[in-house]
Amino acid sequence: MILPIVAYGTPVLRKIAEPITAEYPDLKKLIADMWETMYYSHGVGLAAPQINKPIRLFVVDSQQILDNLEEDEKKEYHGQEGVKEVFINAQIVALEGDTWAYNEGCLSIPKIREDVFRHQTVVLSYLDKDFNPKTATFSGITARVILHEYDHIEGKLFIDYLKPLRRKLLGSKLNDITKGKVKVDYKMVFPK
Repeated sequence: MILPIVAYGTPVLRKIAEPITAEYPDLKKLIADMWETMYYSHGVGLAAPQINKPIRLFVVDSQQILDNLEEDEKKEYHGQEGVKEVFINAQIVALEGDTWAYNEGCLSIPKIREDVFRHQTVVLSYLDKDFNPKTATFSGITARVILHEYDHIEGKLFIDYLKPLRRKLLGSKLNDITKGKVKVDYKMVFPK
């Protein structure tokens, strides 16, 4: 089932999400719905707070980015691998490498894209969809998508990385999103 994405200004986007257990109600269905919602919305990641669930759960399919690159762009991402994974109760173990800029967007903040600096590599401990514990290292574009989604479960948004002047310049666009004055081709709900 395709779920509505909550818009910027919705309180759940600013809450630190709670860990869950394997007994979380209808978890398999929720994960399936998150995948369906993410693909329908043309996203590469989706965190539970974006569907109004304040829990430490997100899904990522970074392979889509690599699959959609032009041949000359693929050279820039040489050696990077995409992942399709469910992350439950994730915690950052380490951030490594230099920071690099990439033009990010967010389903909860449509029509706004900005360059954000993030670390090249993240070491993450998490539980997979079957609650198997894992610790893995992710780099490049995959690390970026994971860090973006991880921020969601920490109550942080990509615009928080922008300089104050740049955020101020985006103020009217952000207000329009909060008020529902934005057109998107996926389901959204706006703050009341």
